[in-house]
Amino acid sequence: MAGIVKPPGAFAVTPHKVSVCILLQVYAPAAQISVPFPFSTVNQHNRLGLFLLSLTKSYDDIFEPKLDELIHQLRGIGGLYNYWLTDHLTSKLLALSSPDDLFNFFSDMRGILGGPEAGVLEDDQVILDPNSHLGMFLRRCILAFNLLSFEGACHLLTSIGMYCKEAISSCPPYEAPHLDDSSNDLETPPEYENMELENLVFEKVTEEIEARERAGGRVSFHLHAPQALVGLVEDIEVPGDPEFKHGGKLREACHYAHPTSNTLRDLDPSGGIFLRTNWQIQGFLQEQADALEKQGSSFSLNDFELMLRQLQKLAPELHRVHFLRYLNGLYHDDCIAALENVHRYFDYSAGIEGFDFVPPASGCNTFGRYEIALLCLGMMHFHFGHPKQALEVLTEAVHFSQLQSNDTCLAYTLAAICNLLSETGISSTTGILGSSYSPLTRIGISLSVQQQLFVLLRGSLKRAENLKLKRLVASNHLAMAKFDLTHVQRPLVSFGPKASMKLRTSPINVCKELRLSSQLISEFGSETSSMTTDGAFSTAWLKNLQKPMDSQVLSQESGSGSNNAFQFCAQPSSVPASVLQLVGSSYLLRATAWEIYGSSSLARFNALVHATCFPDVSSSSDTALAYLKLIQHLAVFKGYKEAFAALKIAAEKFLSVSKSRILLLKLQLLHERALHRGHLKLAQQVCDELGVLASSVTGVDMELKTEASLRNARTLLAANQFSEAAAVAHSLFCMCYKFNMQVENASVLLLLAEIHKKSGNAVLGLPYALASLSFCQSFNLDLLKASATLTLAELWLSLGSNHAKRALSLVHGAFPMILGQGGLELRARAFIVEAKCYLSDPSFSVFEDSDVVLDPLRQASDELQLLEYHELAAEAFYLTAMVFDKLGRLEDREDAAASFKKHILALENPQDEEDPLANIF
Repeated sequence: MAGIVKPPGAFAVTPHKVSVCILLQVYAPAAQISVPFPFSTVNQHNRLGLFLLSLTKSYDDIFEPKLDELIHQLRGIGGLYNYWLTDHLTSKLLALSSPDDLFNFFSDMRGILGGPEAGVLEDDQVILDPNSHLGMFLRRCILAFNLLSFEGACHLLTSIGMYCKEAISSCPPYEAPHLDDSSNDLETPPEYENMELENLVFEKVTEEIEARERAGGRVSFHLHAPQALVGLVEDIEVPGDPEFKHGGKLREACHYAHPTSNTLRDLDPSGGIFLRTNWQIQGFLQEQADALEKQGSSFSLNDFELMLRQLQKLAPELHRVHFLRYLNGLYHDDCIAALENVHRYFDYSAGIEGFDFVPPASGCNTFGRYEIALLCLGMMHFHFGHPKQALEVLTEAVHFSQLQSNDTCLAYTLAAICNLLSETGISSTTGILGSSYSPLTRIGISLSVQQQLFVLLRGSLKRAENLKLKRLVASNHLAMAKFDLTHVQRPLVSFGPKASMKLRTSPINVCKELRLSSQLISEFGSETSSMTTDGAFSTAWLKNLQKPMDSQVLSQESGSGSNNAFQFCAQPSSVPASVLQLVGSSYLLRATAWEIYGSSSLARFNALVHATCFPDVSSSSDTALAYLKLIQHLAVFKGYKEAFAALKIAAEKFLSVSKSRILLLKLQLLHERALHRGHLKLAQQVCDELGVLASSVTGVDMELKTEASLRNARTLLAANQFSEAAAVAHSLFCMCYKFNMQVENASVLLLLAEIHKKSGNAVLGLPYALASLSFCQSFNLDLLKASATLTLAELWLSLGSNHAKRALSLVHGAFPMILGQGGLELRARAFIVEAKCYLSDPSFSVFEDSDVVLDPLRQASDELQLLEYHELAAEAFYLTAMVFDKLGRLEDREDAAASFKKHILALENPQDEEDPLANIF
């Protein structure tokens, strides 16, 4: 059946809108219409108004609900009067049997609108404000009906008939409630039970349609509005069309972000489908985009693509569908599909639809928003691991933003370039970055990549503040905090008087930037759209009607309890999700900062805050990162058994990121445990897997590449291949120095010191340990500094017993940090080094104070057994046996010797368990 004839893209009257108008007539009856008032309390009347408001604002689907679904929602609002509403709605729909009935119905609807022409009002009469949301909805329905031709009115009647037939075929027979006449004034039409909707035909309408078709003419029906008013009806509304019926493939579709019962429905071939208003569809697509960003690749690719194609056929004017298809390909790593759809979007819509950017000055948007297209293309290249292509495209976007005077796009593009430079390994930007926005390059000063990054960050922040882009301001503050976390502030110019300065990072600046970024939560109001707040509230309100808990509470006759339940269960957060996501990101960055600064407890606290308070608004990768930080804390402080148990839960929860960060953490834990157990073959296999992940095929990730090289060197060290380990570590140091990765340099220098210590060249190891200490002091790496101090003490101790007191002094100086924030391994190492210092000191007597040695050794052995660190545990038991032998405690000596032998055998003959790499992917 052909759809309702209407101007393309216009707001059209549909059976669902007619049903809403009937309910509006019950909510605000006109004086001349005799509608029995079915509400016993004012709260019940208000609840119906809230239901109608939510029904016209919710965006839980792109299709209008069927009659049976509307009736089901009516029953969910509670109270005994919903049966009366159901009977009244169906009887009014069935009473519309001719075009004249429709004309009289919409003429009567004018009486419920207020205004100067409303006349004298009765005492208890409820009217709609014409400028309210429901008033505007009703006025648009009346206008759209007046614009209908005669054939369109006839098609509307036929659609209403099919609308009722589908309801009666899917719903059980109605049962009138048993009501007490003294307390309720509800009436149920007695003829309703005997109605047979299947026999409903519109013979008179069909005859009139055929007569018009034979005449070949077209007569307007009740066209009371001038043609100029057609342009005022802007919403997209698509009628039923047999070409766009859902087929067998749609029947197999699964859920996407927010599934509903009528999302991918099976329709009768003779029925029609109707899209919701453009405002609701835009809200639905925005919600899907947010869910796609949050869930990533776990979002259903095929089902969402199927829905978008369906929507594209039904509403070809809605170019935002192409942008959603671009995001769908982007987050599912389909580069070809993403590239094709981003080109289609900007080709068809010129980038105007679906972006919240402030428009540039008038006259500058003649050729569309080419600069925004370049920004999206650059971010796509960045996502797929093409940093050079991304930088080239983003630089071109900067140029065109300046040409078009699009300051907003320029601010976002500069922020994207900053993110690119900080996340990827680019050693030189010569010939790529332009000089038009960098005043220092204009005067011939050569800047490093890090200095250019600093200039860009400051420039992007200043632009965002001037343009009052609060979200971008908060994001730039986070970027500045991240930069200050790992970079020493140096002057950009090298001439002039040289003032003394401390080359150290500033934790105060980091905390200041983090605090400034979090202040966004108190300033979100001016950037909140009505689509986000009203639509989210309405959607959540309607969804909660179907929950058993709500229906039980809301069915109570007491109105106050129901109202509180609605407010408690249905109202979403008033803070936009994008704002909460930025606040959550600040907690993740806080956790990272405290990890670097060495405060394990504060790092765990901030990760726990993010995992607890922001999982619903953060992306799955950010939430997974918070979980992984907590799992790392478990591994360091509780051992591998609990860490692997938690990792298994996280892998099941975050399937979409199981091949990225979760996989990386699993490989790290497997490598650590393999080294501790002496399983060098497995450790090398894990290093090979890390090398595959760090390959340039999937994009250059300098952090991952550094991790793979660092663990390869540690594996070679465990195998006593000292020269090979030193070569790998030296190459890694050169790479980190080239890309200004100073925090990583501190760890590499410490590894070189460990290599020389274990190879017996303590003198060669001392400069590396001292250099590592210098890096740790410059970057406030307190916990790594304690570890470097411990290594330095071991190196001094290796030079002879005359350095024992100096080594012991170093160990005691590091103890407050180690015992307060260190993990099991670091504490055990400290205890063993302390015992060795006492035993190496000629002036120390075991007989006088044996507990000074035995207590730390006992504690070290307990903690090392939790880690299954056989080599260090054997050393701890060996020293314990020596002390017991000197004290003449033979039985204790034999127990310690037996434990020493057990760990040595376990180290030399690692047990082959089930291959942990078999199911790693």
